[in-house]
Amino acid sequence: MSSLIIIVAMFALLWLLLIRPQRQAQAKRERMVSEVDVGDEILSSGGLYGTVRGVGDDADELFVEIAPGLEVRMDRRAVGAVVETADDEDEVVDAAEAAAEDDAADEPLALEEPEPELESEAHGTTGRERG
Repeated sequence: MSSLIIIVAMFALLWLLLIRPQRQAQAKRERMVSEVDVGDEILSSGGLYGTVRGVGDDADELFVEIAPGLEVRMDRRAVGAVVETADDEDEVVDAAEAAAEDDAADEPLALEEPEPELESEAHGTTGRERG
């Protein structure tokens, strides 16, 4: 009976630590890929940045402009990430700067001491002058 409890406990631990987080990450990725729309800036899984200019007849096909006047057709599953827009990045930077200012106000200032120059007693030169 105790060995059965151990096996069930191990399976529960495996599920909590490995299977559940992987399923959540997969669902998050599928949601992100399905929400890609015209005008979004994306990063493909191959490393190309581009802007979605259209969606094909079947919803799995995207037309992406990767350079001015150069449009490619790609599968929706090849989207690696949706790149944040400038407005979103400004909000993130502002929040990070505010947090840094709060942290700086809480900590005392630490002054850096200059690095001492090493002098050679035999030659009368500093360690930096030797080559």
